[in-house]
Amino acid sequence: MLKVVLFDHNQSAYDAAVDMMKQTGKAAIIHPTGTGKSFIGFRLCADHPDERILWLSPSEYIFKTQLENLKAATGGELPQNIVFCTYAKLMWMSETEMAEVCEDDSLSLRTLSNTNQTVRQSEEEDTSHVNGAPAYIILDEFHRCGAQQWGQGVQKLLSIFPDTPILGLSATNIRYLDNQRDMADELFDGNIASEMTLGEAIVRGILNPPKYVLSVYSCQQSLSKYEQRVKTTKSRIVRDTCEQLLEDLKRALEMSEGLDEIFDKHMADRTGKYIVFCSNKEHMDEMMGHLEWFAKVDKHPHVYSLYTLDPGSDQVFDDFRADNDSSHLRLLYCIDALNEGIHVEGISGVILLRPTVSPIVYKQQIGRALSASKSNDAVVFDIVQNLNCLESWSLIEDEMQLVTSYYRSLGENSHIVNEHFRIIDEVKDCRKLFNQLDDTLSASWDLMFDLAKAYYEEHGSLEMKATYVTEEGYPLGQWVFTQRGIRKGTGHGCLTEERIQKLDSIGMVWESFQDQLWEKNYAAAKTYYETHGNLDVKWDYVTEEGIPLGEWLCSIRSFEKAGARQKYLTRERVRLLNDIGMIWGKIDYFWERNYEAAAAYYREHGDLDVVASYVNADGIKLGSWIHRMRKERRKYDENSAKGTTLTEEQIHRLDAIGMVWTKVNDTKWDKGYQAAKKYADTHGDLLASARYVTDDGFRLGSWLRNQRKACQEHKLSAARKEKMDAIGMEWQTDTWESRLELVKKWYRENGSLAIPQDTVVEGVWIGKWLAFQKKALEEGKLSQRQAELLAELPADGMVKASAHWKEMYQDAKEYSENHGNLASVPRDYLGKRGTNLYTWVLNQRKTRRAGKMNEEKIQLLDEIGFVWEPLMGRKAEAADLPAAQKRSIEETDDMAIAM
Repeated sequence: MLKVVLFDHNQSAYDAAVDMMKQTGKAAIIHPTGTGKSFIGFRLCADHPDERILWLSPSEYIFKTQLENLKAATGGELPQNIVFCTYAKLMWMSETEMAEVCEDDSLSLRTLSNTNQTVRQSEEEDTSHVNGAPAYIILDEFHRCGAQQWGQGVQKLLSIFPDTPILGLSATNIRYLDNQRDMADELFDGNIASEMTLGEAIVRGILNPPKYVLSVYSCQQSLSKYEQRVKTTKSRIVRDTCEQLLEDLKRALEMSEGLDEIFDKHMADRTGKYIVFCSNKEHMDEMMGHLEWFAKVDKHPHVYSLYTLDPGSDQVFDDFRADNDSSHLRLLYCIDALNEGIHVEGISGVILLRPTVSPIVYKQQIGRALSASKSNDAVVFDIVQNLNCLESWSLIEDEMQLVTSYYRSLGENSHIVNEHFRIIDEVKDCRKLFNQLDDTLSASWDLMFDLAKAYYEEHGSLEMKATYVTEEGYPLGQWVFTQRGIRKGTGHGCLTEERIQKLDSIGMVWESFQDQLWEKNYAAAKTYYETHGNLDVKWDYVTEEGIPLGEWLCSIRSFEKAGARQKYLTRERVRLLNDIGMIWGKIDYFWERNYEAAAAYYREHGDLDVVASYVNADGIKLGSWIHRMRKERRKYDENSAKGTTLTEEQIHRLDAIGMVWTKVNDTKWDKGYQAAKKYADTHGDLLASARYVTDDGFRLGSWLRNQRKACQEHKLSAARKEKMDAIGMEWQTDTWESRLELVKKWYRENGSLAIPQDTVVEGVWIGKWLAFQKKALEEGKLSQRQAELLAELPADGMVKASAHWKEMYQDAKEYSENHGNLASVPRDYLGKRGTNLYTWVLNQRKTRRAGKMNEEKIQLLDEIGFVWEPLMGRKAEAADLPAAQKRSIEETDDMAIAM
């Protein structure tokens, strides 16, 4: 049966999605590129092996690659209950065809062909006969369903199967270039089971932060644009100033390092795989003509090109993935093929050469270098400075700061793995000069107003992103935001009443969305205060208008405590909240939410014995919270409630649901100690083998070894060491005598001290150890006591290998003379020297089969009637031997049977 194992973050998302689909029939999961979200869909298929599941995706190749990744993770197994279809194919299907898509009763992986794309008039089709509804519908990369034609096909499908649960997977729910439509709202009614930003994934260590390198390519391309703007400037003073800045800029570009030097400096994996994103086919052809950029890394790199309209793309991609020549740099030039859905193992970095305008595409491109299963750090070369054009990476930094502040507000610093990433700005001086040019060339207020008016007449509002730039290159979005800031007093500039009236006339909204949200929530808080005389609001309180006031106040407290969202929680707003009795120190929402989860766990399991990493089905990090409560309780006990957020009432409430205030590690140690004490009482010592397991499944041998290691590293407390000493703990067990005992044990089991050099028993290389002792004895380096103990070993253990073979040969010769042959030596037969002849005979056969026996020995053995291939067969010969003897037979003993 197919088993799909998920990363912890995906397991939590999957559990939440399953629960949400049961309740609402719809669930969306929004996780960044590289986190393995396609496996969530495959897990749904694996959990319902007898039900048909319809999987929709933008591309058949995306799905094919996802299947290959799944096959690699499961050892070759694939789900057989998927019917796959692209959104493009779905668009051309009639309602009848859609209704029949899952009617086949046989379960096998099926892909609907993209052929026969004939438009059908299906408005009057009767689909009332539908009886083959899929058990689930999976919409992969569901933000793509916002495209008009694809979206119509999806909506038609969902109307045919209105009762089928829908699971959506995507790195984003927003279509940035399509009026910022929220596809999670449109398709899933806002039912988001799990949402994770790229910044959060990096902070939590799910994705490693890349090294981000900015270079000079786009600076050179921008020169002509600035030169043209300078030429058309009417002001002579402005024109003269800008011309000087242009000269300075050109000199800075000449002095800056070329791309060949930048790649040489920052391409740490010099024989790795890199994806190069280009803007179009012509641009890709041009860029592939600049292989000299990589000459200092590799003069002869392997180059591949992938274009979505190229019919040979699939094979090119496969060739790139299969290229395991680690002696050369490997480059894959592409356009759109790898933006979404396809994960490529072993990518060392990406090189961005396309001036992308969508944050979705930008994150998808850099996401190709990031992976939840990848441990090494990738590098991103931004040759077109997407960072400056889109501020996308600053957005990711903001995401990281907010997530970091959130975890710190909860005291969960252990979740913060990465706070920052490394940005190497190779064009800092050039960008500074560009900014000066922008400032000098800034248009007049009246010109910008005319542009804003034209935008309003076309779009009906002034809602735009701060990074919006007109076709002429004017930063209109930034200008609109600046006007809002000037009026609020947070920006610099002059905004007369006349200008305010002019902006009002074209629909200027002076408050941002966040400001409007603040006003709505603050008004609700003020109303509550005027009604109740305080702001002691329960964490889950919702007003009659549907405003979650309790949750909002808790968020405000978290922002204030962490110092986050300072542009939102300004000093003026803090003052306004203080005026209506804001309670800043109240821990209500998060505490109550976690307490309810703890109580539910206690009702189900009867205890709160959870590991620190435990997360429940709602995504609540219960294990981490319980760990923090124990820590707060210790502070409470030590400081009489000073310096802790835990109250006496909360302690009593936790006691009522079985809270164990000692740490989980303390509980585990006590369990190990009790097992050790029982062992000592029974055996009289604590010399259990490293693999010893008690009757109840406790790995006592491993636990004892860990205690010895902790003691050696001074990590074991004095109290614990004292308790272990009291039951007879021996802290040093790997003594000379103990190793000698292992050698003797080997002899008793094998009848010989011809121990192979690579033999390991209970973690000790006894073959090497014995050889070393023989040498030390000859050189007089052993103590008298050690020499005496070594002398007690059987004589054959201390002779040369050749002498040993001759002695064994004499035993074999005598046996042959007495019994007529050597075909059936008893397994327990010992020669005159007390060694096991049966084992020696088997070793001779194996040595000859391996081609390691010289002709002299073969001739000697033939002379005494040695049987090289007994009728019973080689496997049967060793079938009933003890494990140690089997190992001896399977190994070539250089000391006993070598030439």
